[in-house]
Amino acid sequence: MVEDIGDGKRQRCGSREARRFTARLMSPTPLTGLRWTQECVRWPGTARSSCRGGALRPLSADLTQLGESRLALAVCHRDGRIRQEALRQSIRYPGLLPLVVIRCADWVAPVREHARQLLREALNVDLALDLAPLILRVGRRDTGAFGVDVLGQILRQASRGRLAVLFADPDRIVRRFAYRLATEGRLLRPAELARAAAWDQDTVVQDLCATAALTALGDEDAYEGVLPLLLSARNPRVRSAGVTALRRAGRSEQAETFLSDRSALVRACARYVIRQQGGDPAAWYRERCTAPDDPELPPGAVIGLAECGNRADAELLRPLLVHPAAGVRARAVAGLRALDCADAKQLRPLLDDPAPGVVRETATALLPSARELPADWLLERTSSERPRHVRVGAFRLLDARGGIVALRAAVGLFEDPDAKLRTWAAQSVERWHPSPDGRRGDAEVGELLDRSRHLFSDHMLRRLKWEAGVDS
Repeated sequence: MVEDIGDGKRQRCGSREARRFTARLMSPTPLTGLRWTQECVRWPGTARSSCRGGALRPLSADLTQLGESRLALAVCHRDGRIRQEALRQSIRYPGLLPLVVIRCADWVAPVREHARQLLREALNVDLALDLAPLILRVGRRDTGAFGVDVLGQILRQASRGRLAVLFADPDRIVRRFAYRLATEGRLLRPAELARAAAWDQDTVVQDLCATAALTALGDEDAYEGVLPLLLSARNPRVRSAGVTALRRAGRSEQAETFLSDRSALVRACARYVIRQQGGDPAAWYRERCTAPDDPELPPGAVIGLAECGNRADAELLRPLLVHPAAGVRARAVAGLRALDCADAKQLRPLLDDPAPGVVRETATALLPSARELPADWLLERTSSERPRHVRVGAFRLLDARGGIVALRAAVGLFEDPDAKLRTWAAQSVERWHPSPDGRRGDAEVGELLDRSRHLFSDHMLRRLKWEAGVDS
């Protein structure tokens, strides 16, 4: 572009545009498939506005005469022989190394091998840190493993301070790779690994660092800088690792605090630790649930009793259905369902609960008994005057009933003020079929299907009416 066009201003900006393009390739936003092709088309060397007469200029036969911008275009050429020759010339321009990385996964073996040789010779720690996101992204291709292997060999020579740049990379794939190298090389102290496990948002990094932190611990005193970080982590997998480590640290009694954790995984680990020291988690839960009016009762203790108790413990959970805390009421419903002791008559009033979580758990518990609930009573709760969570819960139960009752409820929600509920109602009508025990030839079914005409083709509407025994 620079030499062929001959424009002084474009000569000055050619290499700058090349650097911008290669920087775009290394951005966190993936460039794959069509997006990669579009990015190459937007390259200034191929833009029609940058060529005289609005036409693309062909590449020079002598690639040694091309500048950085046009040579980058040649590296992306459809002809493998041109790509291979362009790679030979690319050593003159270090800014084209990202394109060399991409050619390391080329579908043409000679091009691929030559690019790999160039990458092996050119890559150092500084360049590896800059190119890591691109190399790891290209590494997902069938022939992209070479670049990842070379990257690992180079970065294993980097110090902890230099590798730390990748720990804060926005791409989780890069962070995973960097932490794996750090754990293999023992570059991070257990407290640093625990901090990464507690703060990083990626679950793979959390598991990797939590496991490495606990593995690296030697004596009991070292737990002081690790366990508090793990036990206070937001992610339940990290907390569960810390709870399990309490036994090895000789602090099993601290696991009692986590018997009422909000996470089922953490509660299960806490029960394991307590049992290993001879304790009885079920007795602990029963003691907490004997005071149904206790405002400090943690919801985790309620569901925990159901997780390790028996059906007789349902008598302790039923008084908690009227507890002032919504979380406790919701867990009491879930606990009764887990113990297979959910009584439809007792749970019905909770469908009007002001807390969405309680209504959601109640609807789930009542689904097996949906046909036993009064249809008119449920239909009243789909009125637009009711709170949204009450309408959703009632519709779930009506939809589970099937038959004309489900169709009547779904069509009635076509005018609901909530867009999601209207969508769910339309989907319910689209998958509706007459129940085998329903009355055929019901005129109301025909009226309801006519109101749903916009959801079906004429053929499907006639078919549904025929199944229901209704004349078209």
